[in-house]
Amino acid sequence: MTNSFTPLPKEFYEEPTLTLAQKLLGCVLVKITDESITSGVIVETEAYLGAIDRAAHSFQNRRTKRTEIMFSEPGLVYTYQMHTHCLVNVVSGPINTPEAILIRAVEPYTGIHTMLKRRPVPLIKNLTNGPGKLTKALGIGMEDYGKPFYHSNIIIAKGKEPKTIVRGKRIGIGNSGEAKDYPYRFWVLDNPFVSR
Repeated sequence: MTNSFTPLPKEFYEEPTLTLAQKLLGCVLVKITDESITSGVIVETEAYLGAIDRAAHSFQNRRTKRTEIMFSEPGLVYTYQMHTHCLVNVVSGPINTPEAILIRAVEPYTGIHTMLKRRPVPLIKNLTNGPGKLTKALGIGMEDYGKPFYHSNIIIAKGKEPKTIVRGKRIGIGNSGEAKDYPYRFWVLDNPFVSR
């Protein structure tokens, strides 16, 4: 299957995590399989600042089999299982600075028919408006862990810069002390696919 999306270069990811979390908005997340190409425009992200961020999996440089990829170079895929869902993150920060950006929501772009087969929903706005929903719809799984977003079958391509970006508290991290109030969530204003 031909791929008309050009991945953003490795250098794109060499930005401070909070900057990159905003730069990802408007970019296109693409998953290529033998059967299909599905993609969505990134409309919501959350940044996790590693060792100093109580809400991050790598808080205090916690190094486990799951978090190992966060200590690698930026621009790699960090997938992890949460309950029954797989969530997808962009590794950010320099080597041994275990930071990551959760992709929280995308607006369906190509392969919507395939996405609806994977996640049959009556309302299209519920197809990819959450981190577990978008991975299921796009066919992203644990097998994508560690792949480079700039050179694999899961890529991030250039999109269109959003007009207005909003910033606020992250979601679902109530047990993380003062970190629950950090304004590290970014989303595209008035986009109907933002998770909430």
